[in-house]
Parts: sequence; C-alpha cells; structure tokens
Amino acid sequence: MKLTKSLDENIKTLKKMLPIDKSFDLIGREIDMGGIRGYLLFVDGFAKDDIMIHVMKELQKVQPEGGLTARKLLLQNIPYIETEEDNDFQTIIDRVLSGQIALFTDGDENAALLDAREYPVRNPSESNIEKVTRGPRDDLVETIVFNTALIRRRVRDNGLTFEIKNVGTMSKTDVAIGYINTKVDPKLLDKLRKRLEEIDVPALTMGEKSLEELLVKKKWYNPMPQFRVSERPDVLAAHLMEGHIIVLVDTSPTALILPSTLLYFTQYVEDYYQNPLVGTITRFVRIIAFLVTVFLVPLFLLLNMYPAQTPEFFRFLLPPVSAEISIFAQLVILEVSLELLRLSSLHTPQSMEAAFSIIGGLILGDFAVSMELFVADSIVFAVASTIANHCIPNPEMGNATKVFRWFLLLSTGFFGIWGFAISSVIMFLIICTTKTFDDRHHYLWPLIPFDGSAMRHLLFRYPMAKLENKNKKNKIRKKADS
Repeated sequence: MKLTKSLDENIKTLKKMLPIDKSFDLIGREIDMGGIRGYLLFVDGFAKDDIMIHVMKELQKVQPEGGLTARKLLLQNIPYIETEEDNDFQTIIDRVLSGQIALFTDGDENAALLDAREYPVRNPSESNIEKVTRGPRDDLVETIVFNTALIRRRVRDNGLTFEIKNVGTMSKTDVAIGYINTKVDPKLLDKLRKRLEEIDVPALTMGEKSLEELLVKKKWYNPMPQFRVSERPDVLAAHLMEGHIIVLVDTSPTALILPSTLLYFTQYVEDYYQNPLVGTITRFVRIIAFLVTVFLVPLFLLLNMYPAQTPEFFRFLLPPVSAEISIFAQLVILEVSLELLRLSSLHTPQSMEAAFSIIGGLILGDFAVSMELFVADSIVFAVASTIANHCIPNPEMGNATKVFRWFLLLSTGFFGIWGFAISSVIMFLIICTTKTFDDRHHYLWPLIPFDGSAMRHLLFRYPMAKLENKNKKNKIRKKADS
C-alpha cells in the first residue's frame, strides 16, 4: 500500500495499521515546519532522546519555502548521516518498529526515514562459556551492529562482508551473514542465502538456536550438534580468515559457524593462547575426555556384570565389597543425582552455589557409602565421567556425549554385552548419518573421507608462522591451478 499526498489520509492509514493511540510507546507527533504540516512517528525507547529533541527543534525553525519534501527537510536542516525515503506503508512501519524515525509531510507521497535508533545494550564482558587464561575479555552482545563492529575491529579486510536479512513473518528478526569474499565458498554461501529465504516461521523465538534447527533438520533422537557456536569475536574472526561463514542473529550473543564437523568441536580458543605443544596436548586430552565420558561408566558396569571373564589386569576395577544396591542401580541413581545437582545449581543463588555443591556432592556421597547403599568405586567412576564431560568445550556436544553415555549404560544394564555392542554400533551410525550444512563435507571429515593435511591441522596446534607459510603455499597452488 502506497502513501498519498494527503497527510491526513496517511495518518488515518497509519492508525489503522498501528495501535498508535493504544500503545504508549508508539509516538505520533504532529509538527509545523514553516507552514508545512508534518507528522513524526517513532518508538519510544529506540529513538535517542537528545536526537529527537534536536530534530524537532530544528524542524520547527524551518522557514516557509515552496517545494520542500520530507527528505529535503531532513537533509537541509538535520546534520545526520543515515537518511532515506520510501512510499510503502508496510516497509515504513517495519523500519519504525525496528527503531527508525519516520517523517511524513503534507503534499509529499514519500516519507523520510532517519536511522537514529539506540537499542538497550550491555557492555561486552568475558564469556562464561569460553573462558581463557589470557587474551581479550570481550564477547558478543545482544545487539547485532555492535557484534559486527567487534568482528570488523579484528578483520579489516576490504572483502569482509555482512549481508543482512529478515527472518520471521512477525518478528522480522535481523540475521547477518558474515564472510570474506576472497575466501568463502560461493556455492555454500548461495545455499545459505536460499535456505534463509525459504524459512517461513512467525518468529525466531530462541534466537540462533531456532535458526540452527531451521537451517539443518535432523531426527529428534540425534543429539549431535551440527553447528559450532561461539560468543568470542576473536574466534569468529579466525574462522572467517579460514573461509568459514558466520551467522549473527539480533538479540542473541552467540554466532553460528559453518560448515562444522565433529573434530571441530575438539578445538578451543585456549589452545591458541598457549604454547603450540601445550595446545596440542590439551587438544588430545579433550579427545580422551570425550571417550572417557561416553565409555567409562558403561565399561565399568560391563566388567562388574561378568567378573569371571574380566582379565586379570582389569580386576582392580572390581569393587572389593558389595552393597545393598546392585552396581547397575547405583550407577543409574548416581547419574540421575549428578544431573539433579547440575540442574539445581543453575537455579541456586550464586552466593550459595559453592556450599550447595559441597553439601550435595561430598556429604551425601559419604553418607551413601557409610550406609553401604553404594560402593565407593561407583561414585568415583560416575564423578570421573562427569568431570570428563565438562572438559568438552561445546555445551551441546557435552550434552550429546551425556545422552550417549546414558544410552550405553541402560543398554548394558538390561542386555549385557550384546546391549553394549549393539548400542555402540547405533551410536556410531547416528554420528555417521549426521548431516552438516555443507553436503560436500561428511560429519566425520577429515577422517571420512580421509584428508591427511586437514586432519593434522585439527589434531595439532601448529605455530602461527607455519600456518602462514602453509596459507601462502595454498594461494600459490590455487593460482597455478587456475
């Protein structure tokens, strides 16, 4: 629907499309500008108060002059950079609801839009998930413009591009695609653009998590994450330099990185702020932690179910005393109890969190052993598995390994060695059939199909000088091939 030259008609239409007289934060203000009637429309809380006062003060000083349009009034009297005009009601309303100021004038069939918005925002602070011993302490915030600025501060390449799109028929959430045009895969970029255009939902209610599930669909029983996420601008900048694409969602302090495969989840920013040897060792410890958290408890149960078949060098893992409750029941109760402790700690006030953990973990565990309900071995293995779980840097990957551990534990407890074997095969099949956003890369790449160079890059933390030399050689090779 287009604007008309009659200001009264335009105001009447705006009040039909927007609850201007009902919603207190929608401000419509008539103004006289040198004999020209005007109408300002904006959202209170988005528009900066000092700029609004300046705009109205300057517009009221306008001298009578023929042929003035809304855009000319702003350009001649308001020294502000971001101005444009439009004549479509829905487009103008969308801009106003996103924080811009609209100026309508009598006799002009175009409205002027002034981008003077200021969203409520918190200051960048250290991420609670991706902590480092050294390095910057700023993370992403809930405002998309601030996030692009944090990334561009680190990557000042003239090819760095942020494309913005709206997703959600009702929320019209801003979604930004970030990439470096000299490094990105054009086919992958086109696929992402197409997927975003095809999304038809009312709103991205859970920010980047909702977008993640809409971009790559998977079965409900598959817990494996398909996107790597990060709250750190330095991590995002490093991935952009490697040719990855990042996706930022307004109101969310987390960005999606694609494409991502299983071994990418073994990497952590701390590796690159430490000595290369230390970073490499830490990376291998993280891989071991993944295996420990999945297999340690089920294997402990399996050995206790078949003590006669247990090899001599593994017999030290068998508890020397028995308890009132079977080993299987003990492990199930411990897994549930540890999960209850974790969930309760999320809702416990910070001042009581440490004391609550000590009471729940140590005292209750000691009482259970003293009352001969549990054997100490079960508690040790369950706690060790939980500690290993927290060594996995990505929370979603940590949750996935936890689900697999429970699945293996229950299958082993009910069906013995066959349950352990079959559930292990099912787990492997789930991992193998998990899809990435880039269909050309398998979820287990560079293991399947095997790529030795990429595998070494993911497993070992190379010195920066060696990485730069490798990048230069790759550029020379690409030029020679072309």
